[in-house]
Amino acid sequence: QVQLVESGGGLVQTGGSLRLSCADSGRTVSSYAMGWFRQAPGKERDVVAAINWGGGSTYYVDSVKGRFTISRDNAKNTVYLQMNNLKPEDTAVYFCARARGQRATMRRNEYDYWGQGTQVTVSS
Repeated sequence: QVQLVESGGGLVQTGGSLRLSCADSGRTVSSYAMGWFRQAPGKERDVVAAINWGGGSTYYVDSVKGRFTISRDNAKNTVYLQMNNLKPEDTAVYFCARARGQRATMRRNEYDYWGQGTQVTVSS
């Protein structure tokens, strides 16, 4: 059974850093590509970053390139999102998701399991 649980969100000032974690109690993460998404109030849920099953291939949306890093530890069935130089526009609920396959994808419809989300708030 897939159960994704995010942690690590919180309130941070502009320029600060946070590291989000996504753990799967069902221990399935290691076999699939994973992604991080975010949803701000009144907006669509958008992809932020994606990583393939082995961790060697990563993709980012342009707005976070150079600031965010997605990584994974398959031995721990955990995926991470390191967020540096945070900006107020990064404020959103962040979700991790498991893809249907092993290749990294930035397409939302190619993810089939989602966590409950963790709030990230960046104050100006």
